[in-house]
Amino acid sequence: MTFDGARFIRACGLSELEEDTPKRVELDGTPVSVVHTEGEVFAINDICSHANVSLSEGEVEDCQIECWLHGSAFDLRTGKPSGLPATRPVPVYPVKIEGDDVLVSLSQES
Repeated sequence: MTFDGARFIRACGLSELEEDTPKRVELDGTPVSVVHTEGEVFAINDICSHANVSLSEGEVEDCQIECWLHGSAFDLRTGKPSGLPATRPVPVYPVKIEGDDVLVSLSQES
């Protein structure tokens, strides 16, 4: 499915997402964490830029996802880390909602 030239892939159902609970999915071999928080749905690369661990195992608060291993938090809107030890952002991806389908494009927003 394409929108504005971007290819969107069904990641999961909106009804499958629990508020503030990340859901790990794999899209074309890319691990993605899908998060429903603050009335929006976000998709962020699931691998911490500091350590090779899954962000979807961390906690979500204030539109940030925290890496469970060392505590770095990443903004779900931009992928930028809010503190050490991570210094590099992680990719975030465009999301579209169609009915109950959460669609993600692996083209990066940032």
